[in-house]
Amino acid sequence: MPTSAVPDLTLPPALRPQDGRFGCGPSKVRSQAVRALVDSGTAYLGTSHRQAPVRDMVARLRRGLVQLLRPPDGYEVMLGNGGASLFWDAATLGLVERRSQHCVFGEFSQKFAAAAGSAPHLAPPELIEAAAGRHPLPRPTADVDTYALTHNETSTGVVMPIRRPAADGLVLVDATSAAGAIDVDLAQADVYYFSLQKVFAADGGLWVALCSPAAIERIERLHASPRWVPSSLSLHLALESSRLQQTLNTPSLATLFLAVHQLEWMLEQGGLAFAAARSAAASALVYDWAESRPFASPFVTDRAMRSPVVATIDLDPAIAAATVSAVLRRNGIVDTDAYRKLGRNQLRVGLFPAVELEDCRRLLAAIDHVVAALTPM
Repeated sequence: MPTSAVPDLTLPPALRPQDGRFGCGPSKVRSQAVRALVDSGTAYLGTSHRQAPVRDMVARLRRGLVQLLRPPDGYEVMLGNGGASLFWDAATLGLVERRSQHCVFGEFSQKFAAAAGSAPHLAPPELIEAAAGRHPLPRPTADVDTYALTHNETSTGVVMPIRRPAADGLVLVDATSAAGAIDVDLAQADVYYFSLQKVFAADGGLWVALCSPAAIERIERLHASPRWVPSSLSLHLALESSRLQQTLNTPSLATLFLAVHQLEWMLEQGGLAFAAARSAAASALVYDWAESRPFASPFVTDRAMRSPVVATIDLDPAIAAATVSAVLRRNGIVDTDAYRKLGRNQLRVGLFPAVELEDCRRLLAAIDHVVAALTPM
């Protein structure tokens, strides 16, 4: 929308959140973390990623994630350059043996399925699809060796349970907007992977994966096979580097620092139970608000499928959601826009643990104010 077309509405100070960032990625970065990064001075940024300051940061990240997510014994934390999109490509080369099954219920779950479908060395994947706003469930399939699930579909605001569909086969879980804010039993997954620009309140540029012994065995076995894999997509090299507290190539040092600061803050506050409760409380406010307003309704109608970290709210067609978001942005409340490819008259609100509950309350009051101003009696 052109800036000139945005109504010139000014929110009263009482309706302005202290921090107006409600994006679904990159998400709000806590100011305390930014100050800590600045205070690190010349001892960290601009130093070699092969030396102690950065390797210690990688070690803190790996150690803290084990403490936060409580994987079973034998799981390892692996990390590499790039984000979840790169990991999908790496997984088609280093984890899927012959054929994968994908639960598809939004933009991001579809992208991994597309990556597997375009891999010439793999059989066409099995797709189990559900309409946007709901999730499907995986099913045992004899010739499937890899099951691809998505813990939280960021594009639609749908959360799905993580359970093994079969005794055989690896379970890969895209947890990019879920890890650290939604409880999970990692015994139900072999690879729980994510980026750091959502729950962990950092920038992009790295992927992280918690891998079971079975997943590690698959990585090593495929590495030893004739299958060609470029070094930048080699999970074997990523695993070797991670064991040395490194990444294959230079990582984003700021991303590492900010993620560790957020992770250790969550651990100090009570760990996963704290973080999950904080996001659940914020999302409950948003869903209750939407159900109590004549002009709004939760997009996800099944309460059990509603995401606690990404709330998608449909607005009445008479109220242009894009205009509401534009007015909010003019007033310092940013990134409430709908996911573009979903094509709905919708607001999408990121409610990761860094978001303060009081700021969430003010956001909802601000939306009420803007809607009232746009629809005079």
